[in-house]
Amino acid sequence: MRVLLVTDSFPPHCGGSGWSTYELARGLRARGVEVSLVRPRPGTARDARHEHDGFAVEEIAAPAPRVPFVRNYFKNERLWRHVAGRIATRLARDPVDVVHAQHVLSTPPAVRAARDAGIPVVATVRDYWPVCYWSDLIRDRDASALCPACTPANLRRCLRARAGAAAPIAWPLIPYMRANLTRKRGALAQADAVIAVSSTMAADLAARAPELPDGVIRQIPNPVALDAIRGAAAGSRPPIDGPYAVFSGKLEPNKGAQHLLRVVERAGLPWPLVVAGDGRLRATMETEARRAGIDARFLGWLPREAALGCVAHARLLLFPSHGPESLSRVLLEAGALGVAVAAMDTGGTRDIIRHGVTGLLSADPDALAADAARLAADRDLADTLGRQLRAHVEATFAAPAVVERILGVYSDVVRAKAGAVHG
Repeated sequence: MRVLLVTDSFPPHCGGSGWSTYELARGLRARGVEVSLVRPRPGTARDARHEHDGFAVEEIAAPAPRVPFVRNYFKNERLWRHVAGRIATRLARDPVDVVHAQHVLSTPPAVRAARDAGIPVVATVRDYWPVCYWSDLIRDRDASALCPACTPANLRRCLRARAGAAAPIAWPLIPYMRANLTRKRGALAQADAVIAVSSTMAADLAARAPELPDGVIRQIPNPVALDAIRGAAAGSRPPIDGPYAVFSGKLEPNKGAQHLLRVVERAGLPWPLVVAGDGRLRATMETEARRAGIDARFLGWLPREAALGCVAHARLLLFPSHGPESLSRVLLEAGALGVAVAAMDTGGTRDIIRHGVTGLLSADPDALAADAARLAADRDLADTLGRQLRAHVEATFAAPAVVERILGVYSDVVRAKAGAVHG
């Protein structure tokens, strides 16, 4: 079988969606599948080609000016037309059996090009881009309730939360924002199968995207290459001497970074906090930590091996996520490494963390602080939950089993397309 993966990102420099795409590509290759990759690169001036672990990635350049909202149009509608044309040219030159889109920039052009070529197309949804203009369902930075829909009133609230006093300047763009979401859902509805990576994601797509045909959504998690994660962490050194708690990820509101230091302070943790990541809230958090006398070590973005090492050597991983996580890669990595987790109960986190079985789940930051204190005080409990999380990840998310399920989707859509042609 020949599969074209169209992806927004790919190693060596990428976030969780890129590593998930890589692990899918790696698993498909191990099964004898011929894998090729295309990546849109808005904001770059020249096409490029790079290789990672034997995978050649064709990068398609496209302009994307830095002006807010103008940039969004260039990264969406204008990009889709350009990339769809390039994918169509590639498919005419090098036919494949299945096109598999991996994320928000990739899906609309991949679906259009594949359908025009008569090739089955699958789309994986890893966050809320089909149902939220901001992809996170967060209407207010600190409110616990998720935004129910991108209505004009809710979009005005979103803009106020993000732009403050300047928000009214952007209100005339709300019709474009809503139309943009409609176009994204329309493109997704044309896919032959939609893979949602968690139970919550599948349910939310079914409820919030009525355009999707019945039966098109399949729930299959991201594949986790356990051997690669453990191998990368094996040669690492602890970032500091002695025990510590760790936060790994973006220092952004949807990741709950604004709650992190309060959680640490209220938990009264006996160790430092290591922060492996960066983002808009970093400077504010560093100032807050100094003022509160919290021993927090901000390391910024680290190479993958070092970031995994920070998690592997930690006594406890804190996961204060505010937004509805689709399926957190950080939690899956912690599970692969057997690290105890105290997490907020958001989105698909319950697919990974089962309260009192594979970790501790909290409804709010104060409860998260209490759970963190409990794990810090009870080493036996922390070790037991870490072992049970590791076993759960091995049984449910290991790449070979997940890739086998995705291959089953490919077979289904290929058979359905062949039946439609010959019927």
